Amino acid sequence: MAKPNKKLPERSVDIHCGKCKALLYKYKKGGKGALVKCFKERIVEDRTSTPCECPECGNVFARETLVRGAPAYKIIGNKAVMK
Repeated sequence: MAKPNKKLPERSVDIHCGKCKALLYKYKKGGKGALVKCFKERIVEDRTSTPCECPECGNVFARETLVRGAPAYKIIGNKAVMK
């Protein structure tokens, strides 16, 4: 399996909690599709204290997993949204 590109994409997006709209990450997203997963190496700024949990409301918004051999967070449903 091919690993994700080492060169970070140009486009930067903010990822917010779907429940309370608190800022979770600043993320370098590749492509124009929906937010399905976040590779850990592309997260520029992490505002969470515990992984995959909103610091404001405690909502669990993702699961830790390996995607194509790289560590990533797999987003659950609409529990995290990008702007």
